[in-house]
Formats: sequence, C-alpha cells, structure tokens
Amino acid sequence: MRILAIDTALPAVSACVLDQDAEDPIAVESIEMERGHAEALLPLIRRVMSKVEGGFASLDRVAVTVGPGSFTGIRIGLAAGQAIALACKAEIVGVSTLAALAAPLILDPFDGVVAAAIDARHGKVYIAAFGPAGRPLLTPRRAGAHEALRALGAGPLLLIGSGAPLLAKEARARGVPVKIASEQAAPDIAFVARLGLAAQPETAPARPLYLKEPYVTTPGAEPDAAQDAAIQLDAAGACVAAPAQA
Repeated sequence: MRILAIDTALPAVSACVLDQDAEDPIAVESIEMERGHAEALLPLIRRVMSKVEGGFASLDRVAVTVGPGSFTGIRIGLAAGQAIALACKAEIVGVSTLAALAAPLILDPFDGVVAAAIDARHGKVYIAAFGPAGRPLLTPRRAGAHEALRALGAGPLLLIGSGAPLLAKEARARGVPVKIASEQAAPDIAFVARLGLAAQPETAPARPLYLKEPYVTTPGAEPDAAQDAAIQLDAAGACVAAPAQA
C-alpha cells in the first residue's frame, strides 16, 4: 500500500509519500510556517508527487492530520486530502496530531507515561498520553497544566510538543519525575504516514478533532466555504492532471 500523508494542523505544512513496510519515505517535504498554509500546501504536494513513480495514480490511501490544532489549518488539510482521495479513488483516514507527536517516543521502551502536549494558550494544553506499546491512557482533551498533571499520575513522564515546558514546570513543582524529549511544534510527517497506514477508515475517519470552540463566530462563513471549495477543486485538478514521473 502507498500512502500520501498531509499535515497543516500546526505551524508547518508537510507532505510525504510512503510505501508500506518501507523504512524511508519515497518523497517528503516540510516547511515551518505560522500562516499561509492554504497557499503553500498544493504546490508542496505537487513537488512531493513529482518525485513519485506513478504519480497520484499510484496512491492507495491518503492520511490527513485532523487535530487538535488550528481550525483553519485543519480545514485546509482535510479539504485537500478529501479531494485528492476522491479524484484518485483512494481511501482516506484521519490521524491525531497528538498521536503523531507521541509516535517516535512510543517506539522506544519507556517505564512510565509518554504524553504529547500542544500549547493551547492561556495556560492550557491539548494533551494525550500513552503507556507501553502505545496503549492510550489519556484521550485527547484540552486542560490546564494542573488538571493535566493530575490526570497523568505519578510518572515518570516523557513529554513532547509545544506544551511540554508548561507541563514540565507543573510536574517539577509537584515532585513528579519528568523529561522533555522535544518541544517540536508539529509532528514528523513520516509518522503521520505510518499511523495512517496502520489505521482503518472505519475507526479513523477524516473528520476534524476540535477540542475547543472558536473564539468568535461571525456570519461571514461564506468566504471560508468558498476557500474550501477552491482548495478541493484545485487539489482534485492536481491529482488528475499531474503527470506521473519516474
């Protein structure tokens, strides 16, 4: 099986193509950015796919990060992924950003709790935690540092993500053993692809994982819908029109 993975949920735009059982992606590109995901995504996907023999037609599955993360970023990635999957007649699955962040740490045995945390601002984090072999211990949620630490237990803790420093500070104040593995803001896109290969469309739908309502809701939803439609049409056009390259 060959998968295209897409991530625009956090401060990066990333895509890669990976074959099942392969150690390394066929093609990969990632650009760190706070804004401009919509403009950057499709050109980046085209560059990645230009390096893939068989092009878009060779894809069996698409994986897209579904959150938690930026409302706009999640929507952009899902719109493009759904359009590409539809045009290429490929399956599509959703991957949690928290699971993708934690995935590299779960591969190495750790006697404790692995927690992925994304800074949700205002003293809160988006968090999920995993035990041995990736067993879920804490489902994705938005919580303050104190509440999150109470849910994580006595440790030891191994943290990753932009919210790791906030949790580590609270853990140290409470005497909980803690180590920060990385403060990276976005997951490694190759692990999004690996989780996407392991997922099933029935249990990992490509639907947004929103853990918090938007700060402001206005009647001007039409421009966002129009942007989504433009992304879907452009993505679908890229799929059917892009030439296969060796």
